[in-house]
Amino acid sequence: MQTKRQFEIPDKPLSCKKDTSLSKEDLLRIYKFLKMTRMFDEITVRLKRQAKITGGVFSSLGQEATAVGTAYALQPQDFIAPLIRDIGACFVKGILPRHIFASYLGRSTSPNRATDLQFHFADLDKGFIGPISHLGDMVSVMAGVLLASRMRKEDRVAVAYLGEGATSTGAFHEGINFAAVQRLPLIVVVENNGYAYSTPTHKQCAAKNFVDKAIGYGILGLQVDGNDVIACYETMKTAVSYARSGNGTVLIEALTYRRKGHAEHDNQSYVPPGEIEWWAEHNDPIKRFELFLTEEKLATEKELQAIELEVSDYLEAELAIAEAAEPPDPITAAYEVFDNSIVPPAFKKKYLEK
Repeated sequence: MQTKRQFEIPDKPLSCKKDTSLSKEDLLRIYKFLKMTRMFDEITVRLKRQAKITGGVFSSLGQEATAVGTAYALQPQDFIAPLIRDIGACFVKGILPRHIFASYLGRSTSPNRATDLQFHFADLDKGFIGPISHLGDMVSVMAGVLLASRMRKEDRVAVAYLGEGATSTGAFHEGINFAAVQRLPLIVVVENNGYAYSTPTHKQCAAKNFVDKAIGYGILGLQVDGNDVIACYETMKTAVSYARSGNGTVLIEALTYRRKGHAEHDNQSYVPPGEIEWWAEHNDPIKRFELFLTEEKLATEKELQAIELEVSDYLEAELAIAEAAEPPDPITAAYEVFDNSIVPPAFKKKYLEK
């Protein structure tokens, strides 16, 4: 990650791209999604510290604009496979906070029925194919989704989100190479947030820019300021139009920054002193968008505060719904994981009685 992106003090506070096709209504909806993402993140950290969440919590602090901006450029029929940090993209696609809360809390109302303490679930009606832990693997999965769509003559693009570290995996290469050869309308969003767990970018890839990898696959490569939500939207809009028109696969590198550790247990001891503080002060995606909205007279500070309060009330209500649900019966841990004929002996009798 280039040092100039980390420590160069801007001459004036950073705002967002002024040239946009988005309406005022759309811009304020995007702001709501950004705040919802940040505040959801804060709530899950709180729940983790209260020991109400026993699984991992993976913060998106500082990189909310990439997920929200890119997902907002999609159509309802389009599919996404997000990363665990891409909560904002999930909200844009219509996934309810109560369902993600329920997954983290291990409640029976979780779409995955609490068989996993992350939001590893899918909602195909909403175009949502959930995240998995295996880095880079969803590129191949989304290529398969698009092959099926092509056979059905469906007008659909698909987006696979991954971190820059995942581009070093064989799964990434196999998937994107196949998609490129088949000219599938797949958009791969590489969220370059500076670190693959604790490994800085220059120690895991010799390329100056990850977007340069597109050349080797013969596909379109685009680079965007991942902390400018409008730029993310407009870049994705270009990519979607290109892919939907039959031109094939696109790779987008979004330059952003992860201001918290890989997960809540990670103390970020590998981060140079002052780096996190620089990004918080000079390149926060929500502050930049707030500055844009007020400078362009699209909203006053009071109106933005009202939106923040509305989002806060909504999330607390969604959390209350999730917390009120019962934990699942332990025996249901085998449901929809094993076929009846191969259920482990310890589960078999009760499982088959259901």
